[in-house]
Amino acid sequence: MNTPEPAAGPLRVAIAMLTFHRPDDLAAVVPLLLAQAADAELMSSKPVRVRVLIVDNDPQGSGRSTVESFTSDRLRYVVEPKPGIASARNRALDELADVDIVVFIDDDERPHDHWLGTLLELRERTTATAVAGPVISEFVGDLDPWVAAGAFFQRRRLPTGTHIEVAATNNLLLDLRRVRALGLRFDPQFGLSGADDTFFTRSLARRGALLVWCDEAIVTDVVPADRMTPRWVIARAFSSGNSWSLTSVALQSGPLSRSWGRLRAAGSGSTRLAAGAARYGFGIARRSAHHQTRGLRTLARGAGMIVGSAGLAYQEYGTAAARARRLRRVARDA
Repeated sequence: MNTPEPAAGPLRVAIAMLTFHRPDDLAAVVPLLLAQAADAELMSSKPVRVRVLIVDNDPQGSGRSTVESFTSDRLRYVVEPKPGIASARNRALDELADVDIVVFIDDDERPHDHWLGTLLELRERTTATAVAGPVISEFVGDLDPWVAAGAFFQRRRLPTGTHIEVAATNNLLLDLRRVRALGLRFDPQFGLSGADDTFFTRSLARRGALLVWCDEAIVTDVVPADRMTPRWVIARAFSSGNSWSLTSVALQSGPLSRSWGRLRAAGSGSTRLAAGAARYGFGIARRSAHHQTRGLRTLARGAGMIVGSAGLAYQEYGTAAARARRLRRVARDA
């Protein structure tokens, strides 16, 4: 899908960051984002103007005082009172109606040197609709040995320029001109499960948009102690599988296709469930913590896929009830 570049004037770019009850992270990352904006303007071979948007999903606007303590014409703060990460992401799209490019980053992440400029350079070179980069983890305190054995926080790394079909919004550039042309937004039905970015980027790829990987555009994820536990990482594996099945079914059109989609998702989940159980058993027999933990991760992902194939979403975001991680049914058109 090709969309012409603006005929005149600078490329309008925004860094968008969502936040919820993280004042310390805000204080740490906002100045880094402002520095990235200035750096990207200097790096670019063409005129570029960058601004920073903070979307607070706390109806009380608890992050306002922290953000507004930084005085910069580049910086804007808004409150999105409707709970759910999809609502906050869509608010960012609405606030950036006059912007060409948006780059999403999480409030618990820290961009490396030239992060933004590197994403923009690859987009210009490839004319991609989306460019995703790697996230590496930094831990607050010592990592649980069981979690370390499973390498749960080792995320994918790919050669720069690799075509991808799905990405998270924790390090993602989007060409909003093409997104608008496709009429895409983040789907609220996935707003409390966190699968809305999976569905969004898979929808982009399904419609022929080019998504590429930029391995040099790195951000560091600062992992708090409450996410460094066996319970959390297994729950995240379940959530990941759940999101994949939910979005796989939702991408199908028509009742018959969705029925087949559910069967395929359930079959894939069952395969992973069996493989995970087998690897866990092998780990027990060999007294290998690595195989035990990896087996449990695969088992949990498979279980999540099976649950998702039945239309049940694992809620991680939004209200207190959602943060209790209940399951809810996701309704699709019959």
